[in-house]
Amino acid sequence: MIGSLRGRLTFKQPPTIIIECAGVGYDVETPMSTFFKLPAVGDDLFLYTHLLVREDAQILYGFATDQERSLFQLLLKVRGVGARIGLAILSAMSVSDFNRCIGYEDTTALAKIPGIGKKTAERLVIELRDRIDRAIPGETVTVSVDKGARAEAVDALVALGYRPAEVTKLVAAIETDGQSAEDIIRAALKQAVG
Repeated sequence: MIGSLRGRLTFKQPPTIIIECAGVGYDVETPMSTFFKLPAVGDDLFLYTHLLVREDAQILYGFATDQERSLFQLLLKVRGVGARIGLAILSAMSVSDFNRCIGYEDTTALAKIPGIGKKTAERLVIELRDRIDRAIPGETVTVSVDKGARAEAVDALVALGYRPAEVTKLVAAIETDGQSAEDIIRAALKQAVG
């Protein structure tokens, strides 16, 4: 297994890069979260990697952090989720955001990722909710990341005692763009009681 690569970046065109290590160029696929952190061509680079061996190919995937690689490896264990969907998830959201979606059972946010439908989003939540915090080093489901008014409102409603799945449904039915956390909370509470 190739666990990591350290070398010179010789080519980059999303999602593929080539890293030259001791005269050998490794063709590596990366999620956009990693691609945006890459140095200029010709600079040195270190990536955590995962080698996927299939009947028809051996594909090397590269990640900027160990948490990204751990999430990718965990996603590969979910039935119906392959490497392409794993890269799409990591390209669309951070590990903490994904962790938050699983913890709050936010299938609506997951279903917005290209390649993931409602059923796949539900499967991700069901299969990962009990093991995601153990599988990703340095991450827990209770991560508190300030990602704007919507996330703040969700955290507040959960703190008020609402179940994460219920909060997800309440907030999904509200137009949250341009609203403050307080406005979102008020609208969600009105919807819950009315």
